[in-house]
Amino acid sequence: MEAALLGLCNWSTLGVCAALKLPQISAVLAARSARGLSLPSLLLELAGFLVFLRYQCYYGYPPLTYLEYPILIAQDVILLLCIFHFNGNVKQATPYIAVLVSSWFILALQKWIIDLAMQE
Repeated sequence: MEAALLGLCNWSTLGVCAALKLPQISAVLAARSARGLSLPSLLLELAGFLVFLRYQCYYGYPPLTYLEYPILIAQDVILLLCIFHFNGNVKQATPYIAVLVSSWFILALQKWIIDLAMQE
């Protein structure tokens, strides 16, 4: 009984997170404007999600404990691209995406370096 309830909670959390930003994304696309969206706050939220996700992966937590974060990250990236697209600055999105991707790999390399150092 407890396992079924826990499973229901896990999957309902994933469902809510999958739909969390969809109204905002659809409103931005329907208005064809990113007016009202804050780039710094979106980047801060995205950075927080990435750091938390990397933390969970680094310490080997079970995927069901952090599976909603990739969903939220994907939705934030869509919003980020909408901001750049509707502001006419699509080329300026490249450095932001590059920083996000490179920070992910740097954090992954950090674990590899620490593991390598502990083997010596």
